[in-house]
Amino acid sequence: MHFFLNLCNLKLPKFHFSISTMSFVAIIKAIILGFVEGLTEFIPVSSTAHLLLSSQLIDFSYFANGVFEVVIQLGAIMAVVVLYWQKLKSVLLGIFKEKSAQNFTLNVIIAFLPAAIFGLIFHKIIKFMFFNPTSIAVALIIGGLIIIWVEKSNIKPKYQKIDDLNKMTALKIGLAQILAMIPGVSRSGATIIGGLALKLDRKTATEFSFFLSIPTICAAAIFDFYNNYQSFDSSQIGLIAIGFLASFFSAILVIKWFINFVSRNNFIAFAYYRILLGIILIFIVI
Repeated sequence: MHFFLNLCNLKLPKFHFSISTMSFVAIIKAIILGFVEGLTEFIPVSSTAHLLLSSQLIDFSYFANGVFEVVIQLGAIMAVVVLYWQKLKSVLLGIFKEKSAQNFTLNVIIAFLPAAIFGLIFHKIIKFMFFNPTSIAVALIIGGLIIIWVEKSNIKPKYQKIDDLNKMTALKIGLAQILAMIPGVSRSGATIIGGLALKLDRKTATEFSFFLSIPTICAAAIFDFYNNYQSFDSSQIGLIAIGFLASFFSAILVIKWFINFVSRNNFIAFAYYRILLGIILIFIVI
């Protein structure tokens, strides 16, 4: 409650930014990271890991505490809202009278709460312990092995619609999402593969991951912005806007492609990519 009261009384600085306040190099770097975010947010390869590694590779050092990488994820979330607007609108209109809309909403909320509570309590510890190349490499490799194991298990799907999930299944997917706070695990990977293991079919597991990303990433972005807004200047707000747009447009393309992909393919190719990237990282760190 204290957090929300402070947020309501928040006096934001007045920003006046233009392209002239940002260097051309900074703009290009922001676009690159925006595309990296949009391309990796919804596939099981860990967008956070790719953003952190890409930031180091191109020396993107304009923000403290990785706040840029978190906030531009809102661009990818906006892509979900745009592409699934009809579904979201029907849920909003039917939330007080339709059981399917109520079940859908409850399932998303139940799955969201574990990561929200855990993240609020252990946010600083997680950043201190796991935001490093070695942890990312290990998480990428272990996650890849888990994907292969689940895919090879040939689990028969039981749920074909998000509305049909029971509350315990939604909670278990939410608990799986907690693991995604470790860079390299992948939020989409944890929720999609967790969903497959809990007998969701591929399309349902993937779309549930999309919808679950809306409250999860919005909460993370608001939390990071609230904790760091005082350090922003006009050029940084401009860079965030550029990264947001790049993330939005690239995510639009990925979501459309990914839904078609999962209807015909498994996720083992992503597992091999994760394992290879993790091994390369280990050799670089060593």
